Amino acid sequence: MKRWLVTIISTILVVALLVGCTNTGSTPNGKSGNAQKKMAIIVKSTGNPFMEKMAEGFKTAVEETGGQAIIKAPEQPTAEAQIQMIEELIAQKVDAIAISANDPDALQPALQKAMKQGIKVLSVDSAVNAQSRMVHVQQADPERIGRVLVQAIYEMIGGEGEIAILSATSQSTNQNTWIKWMQEELKDPKYSKVKLVKIAYGDDLRDKSVSETEGLLKSYPNLKGIIAPTTVGIAAAAKVLTDKGLKGKVQLTGLGLPSEMAEYIESGVCQWMYLWNPIDLGYLAGYAADALVTGKITGKAGEKFTAGKLGEREIIQVGDGTEIMLGDPFKFDASNIGEWKNVY
Repeated sequence: MKRWLVTIISTILVVALLVGCTNTGSTPNGKSGNAQKKMAIIVKSTGNPFMEKMAEGFKTAVEETGGQAIIKAPEQPTAEAQIQMIEELIAQKVDAIAISANDPDALQPALQKAMKQGIKVLSVDSAVNAQSRMVHVQQADPERIGRVLVQAIYEMIGGEGEIAILSATSQSTNQNTWIKWMQEELKDPKYSKVKLVKIAYGDDLRDKSVSETEGLLKSYPNLKGIIAPTTVGIAAAAKVLTDKGLKGKVQLTGLGLPSEMAEYIESGVCQWMYLWNPIDLGYLAGYAADALVTGKITGKAGEKFTAGKLGEREIIQVGDGTEIMLGDPFKFDASNIGEWKNVY
């Protein structure tokens, strides 16, 4: 009887040991621990060079961490198109979703659904509200961006005259935040002779941005300057000013890709502009997504992780949410555009 019991117990122990050896663990989505992580990024729309470069950086980071990158880009920059893509990614049981939002609030139900199913959600470039993500990857301090752009146009137009803003979509989180800080900067008494006459929206579409620029010039014949905090918008405005021979008559600054704006900076249509590296922005988001999936971070303020070649990053509290900052905006002008135009 004792031998029989010993045999049964030994058999149970051997089976348990074998099960333990073959169990590699599982992710919240029910995948085995050694399965390749699937991390997706949803950009604002197709045909946007900034978004393409950001997605490129995201893909590089994800592959460096041993994961598979999925890149999604809607035809039009709408929240509805992004919601459909979120639902598709939930069905695919991806491990993480990074999104550059076309609307800060409309995506909330879909993104919360994703998080309830164990998918790690973060926003990058253009944030969703804090209830819709675990952390946001920010290009630079929004206040500094907004104030710097106003300071630039003020210098370019000699401290007085009418100015306009050519933005992306009216719901774009980052654009609206930068514009808010532009308006705050304009409250300083030093800008008493500067008048903001219009905020136009080109929806990050080239043709519409061209049309909106032409509309500004027609409606405000005394316009002295345009601020375009969007890479699509600034390139479109620069083309219009060039074609109409308005170099030096209407000044232009904003956020642009060096590769697209080099000819306009070299010609003097745009004296200088600003941006950060969109490849690095996507790269940082890729490593942040991996850190969330692997449990290195949860999105809480004070947590740190290593983002590949970008080094250690710390999560900070901003309002009711948390953010990971890439860095300060960088100034591009005639003195350095030549070395950057072939980079991105």
